[in-house]
Amino acid sequence: MKTTRSLVICLLSIAAVVMAYFCVTSVTTPIKFENKRAEREVVVIKHLVDLRTAEVEYHHQKGVFTANYDSLLLFLKTAPKKELLKEGSLTDKQLEAGLTEHKAVKILNEAKKKALKTKSFDSTDELYAYIWENDKDVVSNGLAGFRRDTIELNMLQSLYKGEYDENSIDAIIIIPFSEGKRFELEVNNDYKTSQGIRVPLFEARAPFESYLGDLNNQELVNLIDKENKLDHYAGLKVGDIYAPNNNAGNWE
Repeated sequence: MKTTRSLVICLLSIAAVVMAYFCVTSVTTPIKFENKRAEREVVVIKHLVDLRTAEVEYHHQKGVFTANYDSLLLFLKTAPKKELLKEGSLTDKQLEAGLTEHKAVKILNEAKKKALKTKSFDSTDELYAYIWENDKDVVSNGLAGFRRDTIELNMLQSLYKGEYDENSIDAIIIIPFSEGKRFELEVNNDYKTSQGIRVPLFEARAPFESYLGDLNNQELVNLIDKENKLDHYAGLKVGDIYAPNNNAGNWE
């Protein structure tokens, strides 16, 4: 009898420990999952933003988006990035007199052409110094110190400020924590608005399974089910191939 009672007490104690374990686990598992998810999504979002930057620049230069990663990476590695170098600005008085940015640039360009026909210059700075002081149209319009030049920069340096180089830029297409899976990329370059205006669209996606697949499976299933019921994309994405959204991310 005493042995039976001791056995029952022992079994009840074990059961209590097991129940306590499952109670604690039921609370901590979702918390751990969400913490890991939050940590990883910071990194995934960063890659999506960088990918969006690349696609937007590609569209800016070529008029379309691309779903071909080889073309996109080649563009980033080899294409020049043109930027307008600005120095000086028009005063209110100049603007009121009818001098616009376009007119000012035209005056400068004409002055540079005339100056280059008369003499040679060792640098662009020397050329500008000359026309600011000697060209009558530049002087009469008060454009001394006003300068506009289109310059060509390294694409990767211009877009990413040295964060990537030709060897590391390939990582932009890989979903972090996914064991090498690529972002899902689609384009719709023929989308037209109700007014008949063509608006090229793109979309880059990282499904939850790709970067959370090694975490708790039940929590992952619950998360996907929740987003599906809300009619949300089950993952992170930027852009939309069905409607213009200014290339926004679904976390923004």
